[in-house]
Amino acid sequence: MQAASNLLNLLLLSLLAGLDPSKTQISPKEGWQVYSSAQDPDGRCICTVVAPEQNLCSRDAKSRQLRQLLEKVQNMSQSIEVLNLRTQRDFQYVLKMETQMKGLKAKFRQIEDDRKTLMTKHFQELKEKMDELLPLIPVLEQYKTDAKLITQFKEEIRNLSAVLTGIQEEIGAYDYEELHQRVLSLETRLRDCMKKLTCGKLMKITGPVTVKTSGTRFGAWMTDPLASEKNNRVWYMDSYTNNKIVREYKSIADFVSGAESRTYNLPFKWAGTNHVVYNGSLYFNKYQSNIIIKYSFDMGRVLAQRSLEYAGFHNVYPYTWGGFSDIDLMADEIGLWAVYATNQNAGNIVISQLNKDTLEVMKSWSTGYPKRSAGESFMICGTLYVTNSHLTGAKVYYSYSTKTSTYEYTDIPFHNQYFHISMLDYNARDRALYAWNNGHQVLFNVTLFHIIKTEDDT
Repeated sequence: MQAASNLLNLLLLSLLAGLDPSKTQISPKEGWQVYSSAQDPDGRCICTVVAPEQNLCSRDAKSRQLRQLLEKVQNMSQSIEVLNLRTQRDFQYVLKMETQMKGLKAKFRQIEDDRKTLMTKHFQELKEKMDELLPLIPVLEQYKTDAKLITQFKEEIRNLSAVLTGIQEEIGAYDYEELHQRVLSLETRLRDCMKKLTCGKLMKITGPVTVKTSGTRFGAWMTDPLASEKNNRVWYMDSYTNNKIVREYKSIADFVSGAESRTYNLPFKWAGTNHVVYNGSLYFNKYQSNIIIKYSFDMGRVLAQRSLEYAGFHNVYPYTWGGFSDIDLMADEIGLWAVYATNQNAGNIVISQLNKDTLEVMKSWSTGYPKRSAGESFMICGTLYVTNSHLTGAKVYYSYSTKTSTYEYTDIPFHNQYFHISMLDYNARDRALYAWNNGHQVLFNVTLFHIIKTEDDT
């Protein structure tokens, strides 16, 4: 990130060196101006832009190229704004942790001074708490550094936007290709910085936002987490059994309005509601079996099928609500997963990472959490999060990390607005939970705790 900041400084110096001071004040008529930016209650970035008059250099090829370059810089500014909001949010969380750590440290010192009057057991428990919090100190320092750097990024991007607008009348004095390459280099570095925020630990669930009300009490709806930004297709699968029809919509807007674009008639009926679309294919559990099916939407045929060895099926080990939810297929930033239970693991949850092409089990983890006691579950960054109920009052109660093969009990509540959840899946691209809530298709936002790695950490 420091390298990206240095590159911005060099770019600004090279641009400012050739500017006429009398032409640095640009009115809205002379070029694009970012007027203001904000965030709406749903966490989306909103920018207000003052556009130039349409007749300004409309026939000048170089001016048109520069305006396109300016638009790209403004898009990058919006990305920086999103990055800043995420970092500030996580930074506030770490500041709260710092306050708690200071209070605990003071209390610990007081106890240490008078520990002879306390029971050894209580003292040891408090010391262990302190040891758990100590690793957060370098994280806090890193966030302080990152917050300042991102603020600097945002300001430099705004300055660059103003400079590019100002040189529209001086376009002949600059090498457009050189300028274009510098901006591309900056964009690459910023994207690398954004990628550092891909994974994190679940801290909070907010919402839901009701997208649509349709279908029966049970069903599934989803988008493809590996689809491009322009591909926003939605797939809709009503009911948990006795159905083979998948409905496709080109966008969320078409889904809401009911403008169906295509219908697929699957060769087999599905079981449950825990399907997933991943890289253009639908993965689902074949009815009355522990067989997983991979069906290509583009080819309109089955590409692979494989039995999930020892996995219970047909309401042997379902979630608390039943509905043949024995086998839950899901995807996250790492890949494709299956969550189920076996007799060999005493009915407790088993997590298996699957090969997306062959459906072969690559690795499995056996947990100690009973599948029948779980309301729903989802994967984020290789960690399984399990809810304790499908009814009102549900919360994320248990998590298991496949990275460390360890578990912990959690307490992350969320609002079950329509009282009965029969599908809850994480979408890594949208950073959201898709849910089927008693005949309502809803979205939950998630807050992840990120640790940003710098070049010095590698």
